Amino acid sequence: MSHAALRARYVGDSVTTASPQQLLVMLYDRLALDLERAQQAVAGGNRQEATEQLQHAQEIVLELLASLRVDLWEGGPRLAALYDWLIRELSQATIKPDANRIGSCRSVVEPLRDAWRQAAASLAGAPS
Repeated sequence: MSHAALRARYVGDSVTTASPQQLLVMLYDRLALDLERAQQAVAGGNRQEATEQLQHAQEIVLELLASLRVDLWEGGPRLAALYDWLIRELSQATIKPDANRIGSCRSVVEPLRDAWRQAAASLAGAPS
């Protein structure tokens, strides 16, 4: 089995066995990576790569929004509004590549990712 095939299998197994909290962190990790790559692509003048990364980031945010249960916690509506804002910003950055706009999205996503990671770690360490 090739290295790429082994990696794909490992990633697939990781996703299959991950808790909902771990899956959320994985999505945020990939979203942050997509935004970083898009920002680098824009800075490097590679519009096609930037577009691909931004479109993938939008897919992740759409999935996060679709899975959000706004009625289950008081922060839900605010998080949904933030996801809507991200979708609009990423759409605009796709139409007209703008490293600053992508940077603004990163400045929102990265602290959220870190907070979700910390919350997931706390839940993992909590007694059941």
